[in-house]
Amino acid sequence: MLFQTEIAGTLIWFVLFFVLIFLYPRIMLSQLIYKLEQSAVKIEKLSQSSMKLTARKIDKSPSKELKRKIEQFSDFFVVEPSGMDPYGIVKKIDQTVRGMEDRFTEFVEEVAPRKGYDDKQQINYGMRATIGLRQISKIVRHYVEMAKKFKNLQIAMILQMQLPIIEKIAEAEIKGAEAFVNAWPIGDSIGPLVAANYMDNSKEIAEDIMMDTVTIEGRKCFVLKAKGPSPHLGRDDEAIEKIMKKNKIARVITIDAAQKLEGEKSGTVAEGVGFAMGGWGQREMIENYLLPRKMPIDSIVIKVGMTDAIMPMTLDVYKSVPRVQEFVKKAVKRAKKGQKVMIIGVGNSSGIGNDKNSTKNLKKIIEHFEKRRKAAEAKKKKGGWF
Repeated sequence: MLFQTEIAGTLIWFVLFFVLIFLYPRIMLSQLIYKLEQSAVKIEKLSQSSMKLTARKIDKSPSKELKRKIEQFSDFFVVEPSGMDPYGIVKKIDQTVRGMEDRFTEFVEEVAPRKGYDDKQQINYGMRATIGLRQISKIVRHYVEMAKKFKNLQIAMILQMQLPIIEKIAEAEIKGAEAFVNAWPIGDSIGPLVAANYMDNSKEIAEDIMMDTVTIEGRKCFVLKAKGPSPHLGRDDEAIEKIMKKNKIARVITIDAAQKLEGEKSGTVAEGVGFAMGGWGQREMIENYLLPRKMPIDSIVIKVGMTDAIMPMTLDVYKSVPRVQEFVKKAVKRAKKGQKVMIIGVGNSSGIGNDKNSTKNLKKIIEHFEKRRKAAEAKKKKGGWF
């Protein structure tokens, strides 16, 4: 009797084992899709919030037509030029980027014709962050629907593994949109901030680029930054070419934010060589102009987190300014006394004015953001692991 009971138990165990082999993946897929659906809805809500933020910058009580236009334009895309024939690819990219810039300007002019220049720039860059967030939400939704449609556990698992990073980027984009529409300083504004601290009477010398001349360590320095305090990137390539046609420049120094590695402290300053600049086209055009002339190029970078570049500037990044200035002095001294040097604060000018006086109140603004950030982190910790 005992022997028969053992056989029956073994058979039941084998039946359950083989049933679970087939059922477990389906149960796991159902749980994953439920979690992925929640994340997709969360990111879609962030995308909608970004659109509302931009709409309210245009009109405090936005109409349905305005909301429709913003939603429609948030699907805007740029097709990267073909690199099949690499000759002339940089010029093709530059033309494409200029076309993109023109389309953004046209759209802002259409939806906010009565706004001032600075407000239009804030709306312009708010829309850029909105488009980025819209694309993230659509990509996440695409893979969620793919996993549901084909009942594919692998797609669901790959998306689940990437979601913590994707959600972090999405949260940064909404904070970036808020920063742009309010002209708050962001992590990427550290280069223009350092440059502004050298300026007294700057003037516009190229498209959205301000310049001032100062003396540092006995060398005449041309200091450049994008026009502020509204968001701008400007045409550094045009400014560099214009200055070098009239002046014999001995050295170029670039200051920019750079992504830190996990484990590195935010606001750490490092130096190297090469033209520090992100984005498409401009850096390649600048290098094509400077490097054949054998121009020495120093690079000073301020380390920021993966998502900090687009978010309101942190206190650690702001406090790096004196350290950066020490590196600038060292780089300037590499030129002989009496020689001319060009210093370029690369990055978005959001929240950064065009002289040192405009930066005096920045610390209070950044400290306010720091308190908000720490309060949000403390709130998350209270929630525990689950």
